[in-house]
Amino acid sequence: MTDADKFLYGDRSGGSNPLAQADWSTKKLVWVPSEKLGFEAGSVKEEQGDECVVELTDSGKKVKINKDDIQKMNPPKFSKVEDMAELTCLNEASVLHNLKERYYSGLIYTYSGLFCVVVNPYKNLPIYSEDIVNMYKGKKRHEMPPHIYAITDTAYRSMMQDREDQSILCTGESGAGKTENTKKVIQYLAHVASSFKSKKDQGELEKQLLQANPILEAFGNAKTVKNDNSSRFGKFIRINFDVNGYIVGANIETCILFRNMLNYEIVL
Repeated sequence: MTDADKFLYGDRSGGSNPLAQADWSTKKLVWVPSEKLGFEAGSVKEEQGDECVVELTDSGKKVKINKDDIQKMNPPKFSKVEDMAELTCLNEASVLHNLKERYYSGLIYTYSGLFCVVVNPYKNLPIYSEDIVNMYKGKKRHEMPPHIYAITDTAYRSMMQDREDQSILCTGESGAGKTENTKKVIQYLAHVASSFKSKKDQGELEKQLLQANPILEAFGNAKTVKNDNSSRFGKFIRINFDVNGYIVGANIETCILFRNMLNYEIVL
């Protein structure tokens, strides 16, 4: 396994552990609310009308919880699942747990149906090289691990096949990684759309598009508690392609956002 593979595929062998499956089946494992952790794992020991007695897994402490506050835990086979739409029990606790487990395993991308959820690692990962771009090029989404490249390739192929405009929306809190992932979208499109051109021209448009960002950031970014380079404005990036799928131009429009609004970026 290469360095990149462990940040794409991870290790899901724990989900096939028969002992873990037996624990889930016999102990009635559930999630209960926690002030410090959000949710804690526990097992239902007793039911008393509208309440349950739950033994917390980590501390062994027994607590009374209203049945409506209990959320079911998924079977172990869904551990670190790539698409959370596949979860048998689709609830807040299970979604957060799955994202946490994948993140701690170095897997920052996770699908949720049509969406791709990204958890910012706040460090560089070796999953954006030209080799990785070629891995995702022309592949169907389910054939490869979750990645922003898979989302971008799907949009590009849909544009070419359906001859209709496509859009990718990057949204989230300050510091979530919207700007960086938008750069990855542009990087992928520029590579795919110029792959049949001469090597001399390859990457030039990508550089021009990416080099426009520092200029905008110089005027519209600020340092915040969560983010040293927080975009204080939204960007609407339009990329134009010819009938053969080559990039022929691009333009960026901005719109000022209020301080308490989320930033967003759209790539067409």
